[in-house]
Amino acid sequence: MTPRFDLIGLVVSDMAASLSFYRKLGLDIPAAADTEPHVEATLPGDLRLAWDTVDTIRSFDPEWTPPRGGSRVGLAFVCDGPADVDELYAELVAAGHPGHKAPWDAFWGQRYAVVLDPDGNGVDLFAPLPG
Repeated sequence: MTPRFDLIGLVVSDMAASLSFYRKLGLDIPAAADTEPHVEATLPGDLRLAWDTVDTIRSFDPEWTPPRGGSRVGLAFVCDGPADVDELYAELVAAGHPGHKAPWDAFWGQRYAVVLDPDGNGVDLFAPLPG
């Protein structure tokens, strides 16, 4: 048997806040999921993104503690164009999500920005630069 990469899991302190953030990034997550202890969304290519509350994780791993010294996962969302990176970053920051790195033109040819989700995970926003 060959293993197949299937799921990225996030442990969240506030399910509703986390899901609201990821809805702003275009993920289709029903509002009824806000009160669930475990939520999954299927992404393009059938990869799944899952959210579990701290209580859910501790139900099978009572000694679980959050990582220290920064997040240990990074997610990236491609935007249609460089202006869209700026617009989405501004929208998320205006909604109260901490901006980690304001949009800039990266040397590798992309407009890039980093915002933090409600649990402090870095979420990259990017789009190819013209030319």
